[in-house]
Amino acid sequence: MDFTPDARTEELSKELLAFMDERVYPAEPVFAEQVAGLHSAGKGWSRPPVTAELKEEARARGLWNLFLPDKRHGAGLTNLQYAPLAEITGRSPMLAPEALNCAAPDTGNMELLAEFGNQEQQERWLTPLLEGRIRSAFCMTEPDVASSDATNITTRIERDGDSYVVNGRKWWSSGAMDPACEIFIVMGKTDPGAERHRQQSMVLVPRDTPGVTVRRGMTVMGYDDGPHGGHAEVDFQDVRVPAGNLIGEPGTGFAIAQARLGPGRIHHCMRLIGMAERALELMCRRAVDRVAFGKPLAEQGVVQEWIAESRVRIEQARLLVLKTAWLMDNVGNKGAHSEIQAIKIITPLMAEWVIDKSIQAYGGGGVSQDFPLAQLWAQARTLRLADGPDEVHRRSLARQELKKYR
Repeated sequence: MDFTPDARTEELSKELLAFMDERVYPAEPVFAEQVAGLHSAGKGWSRPPVTAELKEEARARGLWNLFLPDKRHGAGLTNLQYAPLAEITGRSPMLAPEALNCAAPDTGNMELLAEFGNQEQQERWLTPLLEGRIRSAFCMTEPDVASSDATNITTRIERDGDSYVVNGRKWWSSGAMDPACEIFIVMGKTDPGAERHRQQSMVLVPRDTPGVTVRRGMTVMGYDDGPHGGHAEVDFQDVRVPAGNLIGEPGTGFAIAQARLGPGRIHHCMRLIGMAERALELMCRRAVDRVAFGKPLAEQGVVQEWIAESRVRIEQARLLVLKTAWLMDNVGNKGAHSEIQAIKIITPLMAEWVIDKSIQAYGGGGVSQDFPLAQLWAQARTLRLADGPDEVHRRSLARQELKKYR
């Protein structure tokens, strides 16, 4: 396995690093100011104007849709090529992924439509998503069942003539609070009597369809995640859509969900490494500049241990993510299944630990709004739940390991 960046990756990395230095990092305080202004105006779910400015600039620089390996729709990069680029965007997760049109949940929804959507669905919804003109939401998780087991979902998608009728309640529907969100991808049961993993289907539901009610936005550790489109609780009551809105065949929803979540998991992990690198950089700068008990923090043994351990943990996680990316490119997502689970377990834990130590080095400032650390920590901690909690991945990984001995 050779993880050396190729010429195209090197070129894109250089351009992206320049974009980060010249536009993204200087935009962070502007972003925070605009978000505060929107909240004061009662428009907390709207996107700050600086986001649109960054998107225009990124697209002009050719830094657009880098996540999508399908050359018909995206940059045509492999997972291994995309990994260091996604890591760079993770250093400013509130701005950079969105600026490059590489932010969840749209990335996963675009991958889903590119792979499983028919021509009509791709023209109607995929094209404007690829162009960044609209946003989307993914509606799978439900409040009344353990959604870590996706076969538990109770939302019904029932055929009625030339239509499907959707009834159910979802929450943590990422992206649904965004005023620019125009389409929901909804997972529900079309045949509760079928085999356990063949009961579910996915259907496209335009946001303005009668019977769709966005009840409220969900907060994440107190953050509303508004500039990322938020996370909503959504009711679907007798929502009628054309039968042609079904994605793929009836009963393929579970398989489509797994195909969607695999790339999404590794993208999260790539960005988490960038988040951890940003936290380590901030910790080192603080350690050099701040004096306590007569000497810089950098000379305090406990702080030196945090820094050294952070570097080791980041490097370990990065190598496993790169191995996983290489496997996905060479043997497919199914062949990399165990490694995808492994990085989903270890990378959020790694980032959470490194960010926590950086917060500790900053003291009270670390948990304040004056530094990005508190929000970085909240994101890392949340990703131990998103796309499957740690325990589900540990259970599955252990079962795979035990098969060798049975």
